[in-house]
Amino acid sequence: MAEIRGLRDAVADLIHDGDTVAMEGFTHLIPFAAGHEVIRQGITDLTLVRMTPDVIYDQLIGAGLARKLVFSWGGNPGVGSLHRFRDAVENGWPRPLELDEHSHAGMANRYTAGASRMPFALLRGYRGTGHDRRTTTVSTVNCPFTGEELAAVAAVNPDVTVIHAQQADLEGNVQLWGLAGVQKEAVLAADRVLVTVEELVRELEPHPGGVVLPGWVVDAVAVVPGGAHPSYAAGYSERDNDYYREWDRVSRDREVFCQWLKECVTG
Repeated sequence: MAEIRGLRDAVADLIHDGDTVAMEGFTHLIPFAAGHEVIRQGITDLTLVRMTPDVIYDQLIGAGLARKLVFSWGGNPGVGSLHRFRDAVENGWPRPLELDEHSHAGMANRYTAGASRMPFALLRGYRGTGHDRRTTTVSTVNCPFTGEELAAVAAVNPDVTVIHAQQADLEGNVQLWGLAGVQKEAVLAADRVLVTVEELVRELEPHPGGVVLPGWVVDAVAVVPGGAHPSYAAGYSERDNDYYREWDRVSRDREVFCQWLKECVTG
């Protein structure tokens, strides 16, 4: 059964220097509060994994906590580039950033293989791209039945997966609903799991399209209302579009970013 814990203690116990960490959520339910707690605790040398790294990973990268990014697309959704990400890649500031870039299909299949405890997944999408010459996580195999050459992508098994959800019950069972990404697969692929939720309820009531994660696959649940802000939690909050637009200004300049970090996160 998952433990109901405070966010600070849960992050300290579950996320360590050098870990591979996945923070998933697509458009909504992005675990910003947990990411900010990682920054406050200065947990570093992280390999960050995410289908679509956006502002939260820009902040972690800008804080100097990431050594590697495993991803399929990066940007400030609806606005433009991630400037802290770009600065790290182009100028090595505040530290060089290693990249392992994939397609959306490739990343989704990597999570699915990890969740299934299989060593790799198969797809056709990489054929002819030469991607296998740029990463050690793509290769080819021949189908034993047809002889067809297929792309193979290595499973991803994070040390820790962090997600945000709407509800958890007293036994640590978690329910999320609305626009879903690969949260379920990322949770099942991980060794340790932290979920922040909007509220704790006595009993989970089924929601159309809802995903229920049983407490036995979750290590800790932290009640953090608004923990997805500036993204949103369907049924609880709306997306803060002004935040995303303002982030473009803040993140363009190193000094402005560092001041923001001090005033809004570490301070």
